[in-house]
Amino acid sequence: MSHNGTTEVVRPARTVRGSVRLPGDKSISHRYAMLAGLANGTSRFANFSTGADPHSSLSCMEALGATVVKRPDGVIEVTGVGGTFQKPTCDLDCGNSGSTMRMLAGLVAGHKGTYRFVGDASLTKRPMQRIKGPLEQMGAQVELTEGHAPMTVHGGTLTAIEFSAPIASAQVKTAVLFAGLGAEGTTTLQEAVRTRDHSEHALRAFGVELERGKDSISIRGGQQLQAIEATVPGDLSSAAFFLCATILFPDAQLVLDDVGMNPSRSTLLDVLASMGLQVKVLNLEEKHGEMIGTIQVNGAAELKGAEIVGDLPALIIDELPVLAAIGPYTSTGVTIRNAKELRVKESDRIALVVQNLRAMGAEVEEFEDGLYVPGNQKLRGGIVDSADDHRIAMAFAICALRAEGETTIHGAEAAAISFPEFFPLLNQISER
Repeated sequence: MSHNGTTEVVRPARTVRGSVRLPGDKSISHRYAMLAGLANGTSRFANFSTGADPHSSLSCMEALGATVVKRPDGVIEVTGVGGTFQKPTCDLDCGNSGSTMRMLAGLVAGHKGTYRFVGDASLTKRPMQRIKGPLEQMGAQVELTEGHAPMTVHGGTLTAIEFSAPIASAQVKTAVLFAGLGAEGTTTLQEAVRTRDHSEHALRAFGVELERGKDSISIRGGQQLQAIEATVPGDLSSAAFFLCATILFPDAQLVLDDVGMNPSRSTLLDVLASMGLQVKVLNLEEKHGEMIGTIQVNGAAELKGAEIVGDLPALIIDELPVLAAIGPYTSTGVTIRNAKELRVKESDRIALVVQNLRAMGAEVEEFEDGLYVPGNQKLRGGIVDSADDHRIAMAFAICALRAEGETTIHGAEAAAISFPEFFPLLNQISER
């Protein structure tokens, strides 16, 4: 149990109402931090993610020679190294961030030098073998500790490859594309299942040319990056928690301003709409290749269940814990299959969702690759263990809104990994 951390007590709500401005998108913030650190010139980012993970990316870029300034108005300025990283004098500490470790390994692989990556206890358990293969194929040397971090990358001149991604992972794709920047020739990546395309948009924003085929993407090595100024869209994965809070109450109303509406992520809105959430997207516009809009939502008259199977889980992998956590309140239950990747996230998210739903009195069936949460169940407040996983802490805070009695969440401070403002904002919109 994560008793050494803070606990939050969540009381049931009558409904949720209000408007929320979300912190900057975590996925986009990571990519902007890394590319700005490599680029020529000074990039400026408004609404950069407040989460701990993207700040791990910023501190790693500083270790590689970039300059990072956090202005009093919240704008982050990154002055890049102009194409050549300094040899780091310390380990690259990625904290809790698998994104930082996997993507940055790709970015440094094409630069001469030895780069040692370390992380916290949770990150040290996560699989890194998946990036070793392609990076070594290109000519880098990658040393792992029993398939995990600490990881050492010996970078140098890389040769372009054609790589077929064995798993649907945007992080693996990004590691290969970033390594392709430092390779001689054109690197082509075949993708059987489309994953989030934030890296493609970010690379183009910094002036890199990419070619997109039907199921492939190609990048030419040796291209220079130019600094940009951008406002990071609000994080849709953070929005997911408030959208799921809204769907629980028929009379709920919520407005989320300036949210990233990237089509590779907006699958979440389709799933929630099929469950009964009334969704309107207003003021849709494009900035740096990313779509941004305001989301207006109303609660569900009838909260229907969902089957999240096949290719769907890969597209909403981060949102699955909260969708499972509201499963008991749906009419027909929530089924999630083909989501084995959940077991190697910050925690084994399948096991934790099952354990915590049971602690609140729910029936759940667990599978190797997912779970089934029957509908029409009454939950009682209980004690939730987040196991220091931010998405588990937040998912069960939402679940608690409809339970009978108070729910105590241990390890609630884990929310700060992606969304430090979560608990105050949840309190602000909950009417009791």
